[in-house]
Amino acid sequence: MTNVDWGSFKAWLWGLMSTIGPKLLLSLLLLGGGAFAIRLLSRLLRKAFRRYHIEPSLASFFESLFKFALYALLIVTVGTTLGIKTSSFVAIIGAAGIAIGLALQGSLANFAGGVLILIFKPFKVGDLIHVNGNLGKVVKIDILYTRLQTFDNRIITMPNGNVANSDVDNRTMQSSRRIDLNFKFDYDADIPQIREIVTRTLRQHPKVLAEPAPDLWLDQIGAYELKVIARCWVAPQDYWPVIWQQYEAVKVALAEAGVRMPLPKQEIVWQPPAQEGGGAPFGKARSAQAGS
Repeated sequence: MTNVDWGSFKAWLWGLMSTIGPKLLLSLLLLGGGAFAIRLLSRLLRKAFRRYHIEPSLASFFESLFKFALYALLIVTVGTTLGIKTSSFVAIIGAAGIAIGLALQGSLANFAGGVLILIFKPFKVGDLIHVNGNLGKVVKIDILYTRLQTFDNRIITMPNGNVANSDVDNRTMQSSRRIDLNFKFDYDADIPQIREIVTRTLRQHPKVLAEPAPDLWLDQIGAYELKVIARCWVAPQDYWPVIWQQYEAVKVALAEAGVRMPLPKQEIVWQPPAQEGGGAPFGKARSAQAGS
């Protein structure tokens, strides 16, 4: 009985191997060769990203997406070789895609925004930007979020969907930035003298650019004072230190030259009350009448 069972098993196993053996061997060869080819293509893609200076976050995302698509294609190919219908894989992948899309619908906008930011580069890591009321230096750009470091050392994490749909003020994209200094002087101030003092002081700062040269102009004639604006250009990273130092330096230079800033003034004109009958003032007349 045992010999008969063993013989039947060997016959069944031989028939099974004869039926699926070639397919299984071919599937294993496809799986091994496909995995090797995917790794090789991924290395070539990584080198191409480095050669063309693609943003690291974007390069990593596209490499992962590329590998995922190739592995999915490889699994479908291996399954088809084994006799599994392609429609089954399509149904599984479609159902998984719908489930993932519904679960992550709130993050899809951030994902799309991150891709746009990394492709079009309205800012990069290290830039000083102002967006959605937040001013700070960009410290990290992920595929979903952007992080800013403020001047008081806070970290602000912003969804890329909001950032991509907002006005971004990039204050370090250009090679230079203009500083505007506002001052007020009396009406009798000598504007040419003030221009010479202020522009000379601005030029003396070591971080002020020679071109465009510092200048000063009368900006407004106010009700009680003259308003002037002085301008100079610096590198973006020097903006805040220079503007604070220049205000102090100009104040000292003007004081040494004897130029004073205007003080608030209010002129009051007192008009005596009308006199009765051309005699004493009204107040005195009433006093005289009260004494009689």
